[in-house]
This record gives sequence, structure tokens and C-alpha cells, in this order.
Amino acid sequence: MLQALNHSWFLLINATPQSADWAIDLAQFIARDLIFVMPLLITILWLWGPRRQVQAQRHLAVKTALALLCSLAISWAMGLLAPHDRPFVVGLGYNFLHHAPDNSFPSDHGTVSFTFALAFLFWHRLWSGAVMLMVAAAIAWSRVYLGVHWPLDMVGALLTALCGCMMAQIAWNLWGNRLAARLQQLYRLFFALPIRKGWVRE
Repeated sequence: MLQALNHSWFLLINATPQSADWAIDLAQFIARDLIFVMPLLITILWLWGPRRQVQAQRHLAVKTALALLCSLAISWAMGLLAPHDRPFVVGLGYNFLHHAPDNSFPSDHGTVSFTFALAFLFWHRLWSGAVMLMVAAAIAWSRVYLGVHWPLDMVGALLTALCGCMMAQIAWNLWGNRLAARLQQLYRLFFALPIRKGWVRE
């Protein structure tokens, strides 16, 4: 039942040879490149910003990194315990994005993008989380549209990201302040010259 639903949803979303070239090109950009906006944004939040907000921004960066580690660990374990073939491996639909025929569930791209989005939703601002969720949803859609994932791979990625954020919050409550302080010390050590020059925040 669930498998049949997954297949039918996939066929509704998946592009075909009759799909517009611009739509496939746009989906390929979203599927491959849009995800890099997220770590870039976290880096910017760590390095720059109003002086009174830098500490909160860096706490967000650390919590997001913790959530990402937890989410990817969960994703790896799920893939190991319950491997699932990609659509093009089983010969369903059309594939417009080169990809190794490895495990499909849950989507790593979906897991990463939804983890970033939920981190901003939970620990930053409602509006920023909503924007990031739209970006994550676009990435999820594009990878199904191009034929490298099933829709339920993305549902699994969202749930994995949620679990990762919950685990990160627990870890933060236990060790967060000490971890953030240690990372701040390392940052000041390795970025001493840019800090002294005023290129980045202390």
C-alpha cells in the first residue's frame, strides 16, 4: 500500500522527455547547487553581524552543526539497516540527474536542507525558518522531479532532520555553553589576524 502510494506520487512529480528544458535546467540547479547557500549562511552568521547579536548567531551555528551531525548519523544508520533502491535503479520513471545507484532512503540532500531549515525555525526566527523551509522543499521537489529520489525519501529526510534537531537540543542543554566557549577560543586562535585587521568579528 505504502509502496504503491510512493510510486504513484513519484510518477505525478517526475519529469518526462516532454517536460520543458528550462524546468529541467532549473531543477538541476536547485538539486545540485542551492544547498550550498545554507552552510554559506551559517558561516556568514559566525563571522559577521551586529556586535550585540554575534554570540546568539554563533550559538545558532553550533546548534545547527550539532543537529546536522545527529541527522546525518541517523540517516546513515537508516540506510544501513533498511537500504532502498532509487527510482532509476528499479526502472521507474525518468532520470535527468547523474547519480550513483546507492541507497535512496532517506535523502541526504533532503536531510541536510531540512535540518538547516528546522534549525532556523526552532532557534532563529519564524520568518527565516519559513524561508529556509521553502528552500528545502524546493530541493526535495527537484530531486524527485529529476528522478533520483522517491517522495517518501523526502518525508523520511524531514523526520530525520526533526530527530536530529531534538538530539542537538538535548546535547546543547548538557554541554552547549562549554562547547561554544571552546570553539570560540579556537576561532580566536586561528583567526587572530583577520580579527585584528577588523575583517571579521572577534
